[in-house]
Amino acid sequence: MREELKLITCFNCGNQGHYATLALATHSLKFLGAEAASRDRVLGAALLDAFARCGRILSCRRVFDRIVEPDLPAWNALLTAYARRARDSSCAGEAVEVLDMFGRMPSSTVRPNEITLVAVVGACGELGALGHGLWAHAYALRCKLAMNCFVVTALVEMYSRCGKMDLAEQVFAGVADMDTRCYNAMLQGLAFHGHGHSALTLFGRMRAEGFPVDSVTVLAVMCACAHAGMVDEGRGLFDRMKVQFGVTPRIEHYGCMVDILGRAGRLDDAEKLIRGMDIPPNAAMYRSLIGACGIHGKLELGERMIQELMRVEPEQSGNYVLMSNFYARMRLWEDAKRARKEMKAMGIDKSPGSSLLDMDGVLHEFLTGDKTHPASREIYAMVQEIVARLNDYGHRRNTVGVLFNVEEEDKADTLSYHSERLAIAFALIASCPGAPIRIIKNLRVCGDCHESTKLVSRLYGREIIMRDHIF
Repeated sequence: MREELKLITCFNCGNQGHYATLALATHSLKFLGAEAASRDRVLGAALLDAFARCGRILSCRRVFDRIVEPDLPAWNALLTAYARRARDSSCAGEAVEVLDMFGRMPSSTVRPNEITLVAVVGACGELGALGHGLWAHAYALRCKLAMNCFVVTALVEMYSRCGKMDLAEQVFAGVADMDTRCYNAMLQGLAFHGHGHSALTLFGRMRAEGFPVDSVTVLAVMCACAHAGMVDEGRGLFDRMKVQFGVTPRIEHYGCMVDILGRAGRLDDAEKLIRGMDIPPNAAMYRSLIGACGIHGKLELGERMIQELMRVEPEQSGNYVLMSNFYARMRLWEDAKRARKEMKAMGIDKSPGSSLLDMDGVLHEFLTGDKTHPASREIYAMVQEIVARLNDYGHRRNTVGVLFNVEEEDKADTLSYHSERLAIAFALIASCPGAPIRIIKNLRVCGDCHESTKLVSRLYGREIIMRDHIF
C-alpha cells in the first residue's frame, strides 16, 4: 500500500513531464498489477488521469474497464480524456464516445458534476450536436450544478460551434463568475461567425472592466478582423500586442496575420511577413497564402509557397490536393494532374469527405457518393430535385479543380454527391418543414458547395448551419 501511495503522489505532483508520467503509470501497472487498480479506486483514478494527460486513450479505457464500480473521479478522468482527444484531433469518434459513456452514467450510482458537464458539452460542440448540448445544459440547471467559469466557457463554445450565437450570448450575459476564459470563448465565437465589429466592441469592454488580455484573446480578436475584412484593425493589434499587452506573438498570431493580408489581396506583404519572422513558419501559413494566391491569380508567389510547403510537410495528402486545386484555378491542367500523380505515386490517399447531420438528437453520417443510408434512394432523388431547382434559379456550378480529367457533365455530377449535399437532401426529406439544418464536415467545404448551400437555404426556406474543419 505504501508503494501505491507513492505512485499516486507522483502522478499528482505536477512536476512530472508527460513522458515521465507515462513511464511511471506503465511501471505501476506492471509492478502492482492491473488488479490493484481495480481494487483501489484512488489508484485507478490516478492511473486514468496519468494516461489521459499523456493522450493514451486505450490505456485509459483498459484501466477504467477493470474498475468494478467506477466512482465519479474515474468517470470524469475517462470522459475528460476522450473530450481532450476529440478537441485536439478533431476526431468525431472520440466525441461520440463521450456521449455514449455519459449515456451509461445514469445506470450507475454516480451523479455527474461540473467536470462531467464540461467534458460532455465539449463533445457536443465538436459534433455540432445541439440537441445533446441543450439536454446537458438543461440537466445542469435541473440538478443545480454550479455555473462556474469552466462550465460557462464550455457552454459558450458549444453554442458558438453549433451556430447558436443567440444562446451563447445569453449564457455569457448571465455569468457571475466572469474571467478571461469566458471572454475568450465569446470572442472566438463572434470571430468565426464573422461578427468583427461586435468582437472589437466586446474586446473594448473586456479591457475596460480590467480583465487580463492573453495570447488567446489577441488571436480571437485578430481572427474576427480576418473574417470581417478589417485589415487595419488586425494589423494594428498585431503590431502592438507585445508592447501594449505583454503578449509575445506566437506562430498562430503570425498565421492569422498572413490570413488577414491574404484575404485582402496584400500577398507581397504576407510573404514579407513570413520571410521576416523570428520563428520558423509552419505549414498552415504556407497553405493559407497558397489559397490566397489561387484566389488572386498570383502564380509565381503561389509556386514559391508550394515549394516551401512541400519542404516542411512533404507527405500530407491535403497539400497535394491544395497544389492540384491551385494549378486548376490557374487552368494549368498538366501541373494539376502531375500533383495528383505524385500523391498516388507516394501512396498517399486523400481523406474521404464526410458530414455529420444532427437531427432530432440523432447523428447521421454521410460520405461523398455514399449509398449505404437506408433512405439512399429518396436522398438521391432529392439531390436531383435540388439540382433542377438550382439550375432553374440560374446557378452554374463551379467545376474548376474537380476531377479535371473527366467531362464537364461528370464534374457537375461529382459535386452533386459531396457528403454535405447528401446530408442536406436527407434533412429536407426527413425533418420538419422550416427546421434548421446543422452539418459538421471533416474537410473544408468547396466553393461550389458553399455557394449552392446558400441558394438552397433561400429556395427551401431553411436555415443551414454548416461547419467545416477550420472552426
